Order: sequence, then C-alpha cells, then structure tokens
Amino acid sequence: MKTVAKALILALSMSLGSVAFAQPQTFTVNSDASHVAFALAGSGHHVEGTFHVQSGSITFDSTASMMTGSVVVAAGSGNSGEPSRDKKMSSDVLNANQFSEVSFVPRTYQGTIAPAGDSSIQVTGVFTLHGAPHDVTVPMQIHIEGANLTAKGQFNVPYVKWGLKDPSIFILKVAKEVGIDLTLVGTVTPAN
Repeated sequence: MKTVAKALILALSMSLGSVAFAQPQTFTVNSDASHVAFALAGSGHHVEGTFHVQSGSITFDSTASMMTGSVVVAAGSGNSGEPSRDKKMSSDVLNANQFSEVSFVPRTYQGTIAPAGDSSIQVTGVFTLHGAPHDVTVPMQIHIEGANLTAKGQFNVPYVKWGLKDPSIFILKVAKEVGIDLTLVGTVTPAN
C-alpha cells in the first residue's frame, strides 16, 4: 500500500509540475553571467570580442508560442582587446553616444520548450540597432535545469546593409556582416 501511495504522490507532483510549466514563465537574465560575442572577418585579420548584456527579461507561454520582453546590450561596451579599435567601433560605427542600446524584442517562437533539459527553437522578433528596427529569426538552444535557464543562439548581422558605416579603409577590408554568438544565463519563474 505504501508503494502505491508513493507512486500516486510522485505522479501527482509530476503532473502538477507540467501544469505549472504550461503557465507563462519569465526568464530573468543575469547580466553578469551573460554575454554577446562577435566575430568580424577581414583581409589578413579576424576580430573577435564581446559586448555587455545590460538587462533582459522574457516571458514565454509554452502553450501559445508567444514571447514578450527584451534583451538589452550596451552599444558602447564592445571589447576586442584593442582600445583604439573599440573606441572607433563605438563612436564611428555604432554611434553609441546617440544610440546607446542595442535590443532584441522577441514576439513568437517555433518549436517546443521542454520543462527540463534541452530544446531547440526559432525565435522571431525585432532587433534594434542604431535606432532602426529589423525583423529577425534566431535559432536558439535552450537548456532548463530546475530554475536555471541558459539560452544560446548564433546569427549574422548585416550591419552595412542596415545603414551602419563600413569601417574598411584602403587595404584593410572587413566583412559586411558580423557574426553574433549570444549566451543568456538566468532563472525561470512563473510569470506574475
């Protein structure tokens, strides 16, 4: 009889857990544990670096494939390890004094977010760079373990096509797209 009672309690707690996950969840980004890495190919060299994630909070509904919220990155925080290049990137290319934030506002996603373990989804939303909004879809890998969530995605930003200055000079040529490798780490809780 005790075995049957334990089995019922376990089944009930598992079903309540899945019911709780079916409710909207909020992913709160830990900005200190998260980062945006970038890679820019060029003639004879390759530039890599990071940007600082300022903040992020995304509410998602696993039953409706909807998302709200945003992730905000400090435009002037680019660090490639070369201060003069970073200053030029911040002032001449990103105009960080005027456009201090780069943001992504998710709207919908395709795929299924599992209540635990790994999931692959496609997130569609608005990426705002240099004050201009652009519709993008980002493939994301999600890992949930208890209350901890990690989201990783890679995509390219065609910054010259989107109106930013091409930093190429004379014989030093760089690609017209920059590769972005996004890692967001934080916690997931039931939405209010």
